[in-house]
Amino acid sequence: MATENFEEIAETFEFLDDWEDRYRHVIDLGRALDPLEDAFKVPATKVDGCASQVWLLPNTDDGVFTFRGDSDAMIVRGLIAVLAALYNGVPVGEVGAIDARAELGRLGLNDHLSAQRSNGLRAMVERIKLAAAQA
Repeated sequence: MATENFEEIAETFEFLDDWEDRYRHVIDLGRALDPLEDAFKVPATKVDGCASQVWLLPNTDDGVFTFRGDSDAMIVRGLIAVLAALYNGVPVGEVGAIDARAELGRLGLNDHLSAQRSNGLRAMVERIKLAAAQA
């Protein structure tokens, strides 16, 4: 069910043996994200439940879901990039069916994130699913 972009990340993670290399790769993915303009960093786009500041801006165009996001923490920007790879380009009606926990588990993220980061990641997934359900 994962997108081609997410599958590319999963393949890269399989190639990287060391978790620190994987962690650096997630940070690199975050560095590659276009920053969200300050005008979109408002309470309506802010994700509650994250230790760092996180903003997600969902969009649906012709029934296809996408979102942009940003954070003040580099690792979280990387997690946003991973979630974008998982959800962007998916038909809006299928977003809720994606098992983010299982997909992210394939990357080993469930085992290597702090409790705070895991809670923040769950909050981001919930916000994405809610936005898609309301589209």
